[in-house]
Amino acid sequence: MGWPLPLLLAARYLKSSRRDAYVSLLSGLAGGGIALGVAALILVLSGLSGLQHFLRQDVLARTPHMEVELPVGADAEAALEAVSSVPGVEAVRPLIHGRGWLLIGGSAVDMRMVGFEGALPAFFGADRDREKTPQVDPAPSAGGVYIGELFATRWGLQAGDRIDLASARPTLTPFGQQPRVMTLRVSGTFVDGQLESGQRMAIPLAAARRLFGAGAARLDVRAGDPNRALAVAPTVLEAVRATAGEGAVVRTWRELNRGLFFALDLEKRLMFVSVFLIVPVASLALVTALALLISSKRAEVGMLGAMGATSRDISTAFLTLGAALAVGGLAVGGGLGVGLALLLDHFGLVAPPGDVYYIDHVPFRLLGRDLLAVVGATLVFTLACTIYGARRAAALRPIEALRGT
Repeated sequence: MGWPLPLLLAARYLKSSRRDAYVSLLSGLAGGGIALGVAALILVLSGLSGLQHFLRQDVLARTPHMEVELPVGADAEAALEAVSSVPGVEAVRPLIHGRGWLLIGGSAVDMRMVGFEGALPAFFGADRDREKTPQVDPAPSAGGVYIGELFATRWGLQAGDRIDLASARPTLTPFGQQPRVMTLRVSGTFVDGQLESGQRMAIPLAAARRLFGAGAARLDVRAGDPNRALAVAPTVLEAVRATAGEGAVVRTWRELNRGLFFALDLEKRLMFVSVFLIVPVASLALVTALALLISSKRAEVGMLGAMGATSRDISTAFLTLGAALAVGGLAVGGGLGVGLALLLDHFGLVAPPGDVYYIDHVPFRLLGRDLLAVVGATLVFTLACTIYGARRAAALRPIEALRGT
């Protein structure tokens, strides 16, 4: 046939004879274990990637690209002009953040309030596609507020209703210090974020100044897309500190959600390690199969050595055999995992309980770096175990093997 001796030996040992059927069965089980581990790992990583992508998109839709926190007493108008002149910045608007209470139904509901000017900020979900048109007051007033849809439904609020807002900032009255209270009209609603902690609402900037003062002034900076925001953030920081002082702070969307993104990344890493344990176990089974094969072919290996086959030829033969089983298991498992991930995602076959989760099916997202990590880690473990078995075969001395010792 003209094949090299190691390749001929590997092809011969791959064939099952009646006497070596148990060795072939164990080899098949080792390759099947590797395939099962690879397929399970691809499915888990693609499912986590799909869920994390969905969560990240939901979070980024409700997070400013950049948020500039100005020090007390800083000139907000000068800082706004300085940031607007930075290349890459598309829009800048002043904001005021504060915490207060919504007085409704005889209760005081804790709310996170954001004072805005102009159109409703994009991070309140106003620019997202959805099936239901947002509820808007047909004649919105300049002092209108926007609240979450779920909150409005829970309390029976509609566009045009009047609500009372209170701030912890006191007002001096003949009866002593009293919280500041304002009555405003509901101008519309926005889509609540799936991961929002607590309730929030958008109120006009003038009302926010009266409730919280100018000490909580911030700037909402948009840079086209989140990745561009990361690139221009250092320039924005230099520009704002040149006008507002060293106390100014610039936080990008990544820093505003650092805790959540860290938790998602840690979850994926831990799941990778947990599911990947299947592959080392299957690799150890591969070592066992090679050891049994070496034991059953001991006399044959000794005869080959006596006929002139070198230790390198014997080692290469068993290394080729183990690599064929490992690569075959990897190929079958990879194809099975990718195929199942595409099938499950296309038809939405994995549906979580609707009363627990807010998605109708689990999205599967295949990423190139995940596939490379699976292939690389699997090859490292399986080939390392194969090399160990091949060295054991090469260590046999022809005379001792022929004697059966």
